[in-house]
Amino acid sequence: MRIAQVTPLWERASLLADGGTEVVVSLLTEELVRRGHQVTLFASGDSQTQARLVPGCYRALRPLGLLPLEYARYEQRQLESVFQSARDFDIIHSHVDAVALPYAHLSPTPVVHTLHKSLTPTFEKIFSQYRRQNLVTVSRSQQRPKIGLNYVATVHNAIALDQFDFCPLPQEPPYLAFLGRMSEEKGPHLAIEIAKRSGWRLKMAGKIDSQNQTFFEHHVAPLIDGQQIEFLGKVSQPQKKALLGHATATLFPSTRPEPFGRVMAESMASGTPVMAMAMGPAPEVVVDGKTGFLCHSVDDCVGVLAQTHRLSRRACREHVAVNFSVERMVDGYEAVYRQLVGDGQGPGLERDRNHAAPDRAGARQRGRCQCSQNWPI
Repeated sequence: MRIAQVTPLWERASLLADGGTEVVVSLLTEELVRRGHQVTLFASGDSQTQARLVPGCYRALRPLGLLPLEYARYEQRQLESVFQSARDFDIIHSHVDAVALPYAHLSPTPVVHTLHKSLTPTFEKIFSQYRRQNLVTVSRSQQRPKIGLNYVATVHNAIALDQFDFCPLPQEPPYLAFLGRMSEEKGPHLAIEIAKRSGWRLKMAGKIDSQNQTFFEHHVAPLIDGQQIEFLGKVSQPQKKALLGHATATLFPSTRPEPFGRVMAESMASGTPVMAMAMGPAPEVVVDGKTGFLCHSVDDCVGVLAQTHRLSRRACREHVAVNFSVERMVDGYEAVYRQLVGDGQGPGLERDRNHAAPDRAGARQRGRCQCSQNWPI
């Protein structure tokens, strides 16, 4: 099958990318290539892939500090490139949320959109204008049946299990871990409250976006003492593995529903149980009393901390291997593609059946988009 994958340009598509969406797209793309599909990846030029790469810019844009309006120019050119060549594909898979809807509405090729973000009221209004578009959620909790959108499937995100070492025992002296953006919705202030009230050490890591700087300075930074409460800042992949794997438990005290909550799966892949607020996807990811605890308040979290020692770290790892593997995720998306294409008869499939496969190596080596665009970046 000829598949187009369209990912945001903020981060590079790579197994080691900073962005959660880009990691998921990378896992999906590489496994589809391994299974013999002809995959074209529309992403930043520094993305790492075995697919045919069509860059929308030379390198990821977030580190360059672009304003949203500047980013939108690149995004628009990327989508024009995708949909101008729509007939070259049997299916187009968009990971850029609402911005692709007007293009997909006019596409001669079936389009599926994975929702990697929560549907805010603003996004609900936009998606409601395109009710026939095919939507995939990354958790069942994302779906909003009342607004009548066309949900074709739920496909949970995957974790590359081989990227996370299994730690059969937590580190001594014991500590709790928190990994996430330093924003109110992620709940770092609640993680600190849980640690202080229970007497546990807490190691925290995560980036501080400009829009969250004030929250961090007022509600998090004053509570960091470098002893009981330690802040590591933004961490590398090896540092993240060590932080999660050596912890006794990982705290996930979100104040708002997440789309999926990748940190929960990454923690359990390391063998570390998760204490999460019982909202959004948490009940789909964590097995209460087996791979962690689902709580409804800070009081609940403090109350169950003493029970973490009875949870099997091996069971945490096995739960991720069974339910959030790359193979399972890609099986789910392949089923969606077959459903939408209609038994493999996508637009132009018969016309191009005998054509040679795209020159993936040549496209990567050229490192530029196959449309007449000049980038300043």
